[in-house]
Amino acid sequence: MKRFSILTLLLMITLIISACGAKAVPSPTLSAIDMQITAAAVALTMYAETQAAIPTATPIPPTETPTNTPLPTVTPLPLPSSGVTFTPLPNSNAGGGDECTIKVMPDVLHGETVKMRINNSTKATMRLSVYLNDTTQCGYRAYNLDPGQPLVLTDLVEGCYTLWAWNSNPDEYFIVTNGTTCIDNSNPSVFDISNSSIKLR
Repeated sequence: MKRFSILTLLLMITLIISACGAKAVPSPTLSAIDMQITAAAVALTMYAETQAAIPTATPIPPTETPTNTPLPTVTPLPLPSSGVTFTPLPNSNAGGGDECTIKVMPDVLHGETVKMRINNSTKATMRLSVYLNDTTQCGYRAYNLDPGQPLVLTDLVEGCYTLWAWNSNPDEYFIVTNGTTCIDNSNPSVFDISNSSIKLR
């Protein structure tokens, strides 16, 4: 016989020994109880996943409740004009039934005449209202004052006056008043209008 190589001989011996010595491993078998437990676990898992996939009811969003709030209105501001204009103006002396707050001061006043000078020391064209409080004669007059210009009134009479001045430019709007000042003919009255007040010198 021919000689076998040592390597071939060792390989054959290893195969023979391993084939004879190893026992077959039996495949695992499931008992009936194990099968029930597995089936129950699968069924419960499917049920839980189905419940998680069901969409939930979304609440209806609330509707807006209608209100009786009026819409804003645009109120035009008075435009500057040359000359004297007689228009109703708001003032702090407005009373319930005081008709002096809604009437124009007469052109000719009776009584001791006074001289009043009103200086516009602002850089804005001002609207000015001069209001003669309730005496035998009362009412208001309205004027326009250019920036830095004075207004001299020589046809007024002794009495108590309220002055209102406002800038009609909506970007730089402001309004000022002197309150009420009583004047007589002993000295000329000089009022200075600033951005914050009207003061008697």
